[in-house]
Amino acid sequence: MTVRLFGRLADLAGWRERVLDEAPARLSEIMDMLGRLDARLGEALASPGVRAAVDRVLARGDAPVPPGAEVAFMPPMSGG
Repeated sequence: MTVRLFGRLADLAGWRERVLDEAPARLSEIMDMLGRLDARLGEALASPGVRAAVDRVLARGDAPVPPGAEVAFMPPMSGG
């Protein structure tokens, strides 16, 4: 599974893409795992407005994540 971080999330973690050999099967479990590895990233992932996508489809909460999927986390967007 590939995890991608964008914007401020990538800046906090110090990486933009990481391959996980063994990853949980649920989006919420992946977020928990990342939070255990990096508390600041975990806090940021739990903040309001953060979006997640599984294989380029927006997902949330306890969404299933198939083996080999791409999971992306995006910070809140602002626009004008």
